[in-house]
Amino acid sequence: MKLKIGIVGTNFISDTFCDAAGYVPEIELYAVYSRKKETGDAFARKHSVPHVYTDYDAFLGSGLDAVYVASPNFAHCSQTVKALESGKHVLCEKVMAMNEQEVRSMIDCAQKNNRILLEAMRPDFDPAFEIIEKTLPRIGKLRRASFEFCQYSSRYDNFRQGIVQNAFDPGIGNAAIMDIGVYCIHSLVRLFGMPKSIKVLSTKLENGFDGSGIVLMEYNDMIAETVYSKITVSVSPSVIQGEDGSLLIDYISKPEKLELRLRKGSRDTLDSGQIEKLSFTPAENNMVYELREFIKLIENSEVEHKYLQYSLDTIKVIDEARRQTGAAPASPYIFSP
Repeated sequence: MKLKIGIVGTNFISDTFCDAAGYVPEIELYAVYSRKKETGDAFARKHSVPHVYTDYDAFLGSGLDAVYVASPNFAHCSQTVKALESGKHVLCEKVMAMNEQEVRSMIDCAQKNNRILLEAMRPDFDPAFEIIEKTLPRIGKLRRASFEFCQYSSRYDNFRQGIVQNAFDPGIGNAAIMDIGVYCIHSLVRLFGMPKSIKVLSTKLENGFDGSGIVLMEYNDMIAETVYSKITVSVSPSVIQGEDGSLLIDYISKPEKLELRLRKGSRDTLDSGQIEKLSFTPAENNMVYELREFIKLIENSEVEHKYLQYSLDTIKVIDEARRQTGAAPASPYIFSP
């Protein structure tokens, strides 16, 4: 029996989701929710989705088993909680919510209603990260990690012309750290845990929008940094440095190339340095992996799974970063790893 899934939101990431669903036979694209009927109808025709709703309650009552939430960040919590309370499993786009309090309320609701909640954080499920974890011991004691994701937004040209679209509206939770930087932060805390402390620098646009930034994260024996931007393009890979070598990752959100560079005289290569391409076949659309994991968690009724802690740790770091840059709510917040 297929899982009937409804889609909230009709932007490009929902298009990517529908494409990935075509490779997961256990999923049936059943309905789409959009505030505008014409937008929902166009999306439904494009992806052969049979039902379109402009009323969220009617959407949830249409016979769905699960919901994919891909609305603006500020709406994630309320839409997810309502779906969970109606008995639906939820796959929620990153960043899971606006702050730690919202994420905790979503997790509590999922556990109370015995439903699966999963953040759609693609690197978590990509086989490339299994290779990364298995390869880390080869580079020796870890000393530094630099995860970089800088992607020039297609909507930035309009912003430069004075047209402010959702992608650059600070009022709806689309800050660059939450849209782009979250990939780097999430991957770091997933691999290395919570840092002892963080220090943040941010580039603000004319309307106060967080366009780019750096988050420095202190660990006991290493320093990590995330470099993110919606207004420039990366030319450097992400790197994990150990005392015996380094591991290079081309794209942190969708790895396609992994390279191991061992230091001359290291335990793996005593006489000369060594460069090794780590072999794997990247998926054309790596959202396939998160969908498969979502199905697996549902089949096994794993309401309390490890990915929830990764999401919670990530939002705690982001909350502190936003507090330091003046973007967080005015209420007091104390960073506590």
